[in-house]
Amino acid sequence: MVLSHAVRVTLFTRIGCGLCDTAKHTVTQLHKRRPFEYSELDIMVPNNKPWKDVYEFDVPVLHVQAIKGRLESGEADLADPKKLFHRFTEQEVETLVDEAEKAKS
Repeated sequence: MVLSHAVRVTLFTRIGCGLCDTAKHTVTQLHKRRPFEYSELDIMVPNNKPWKDVYEFDVPVLHVQAIKGRLESGEADLADPKKLFHRFTEQEVETLVDEAEKAKS
């Protein structure tokens, strides 16, 4: 098993979204057996309005990105995201994580 902290996975979600709950479960199952940087971003939080403007009618949306390095600010320098929308399987997420890792190498 490869421990990848060279990949960031972000789930764009909102409270009360059944598909989002299913997506969280899917990603969490993969994350238990294959660690990577993972975060959830609620698009309804006021600070996340730019993401709400993009994904309001599309959540859940998953971004899988290779971490190319760190910027001077300490923020991750990320590759363009590979995206999954609405319904996706653990295998589909793992495939994108694999692709992101290979792109990094």
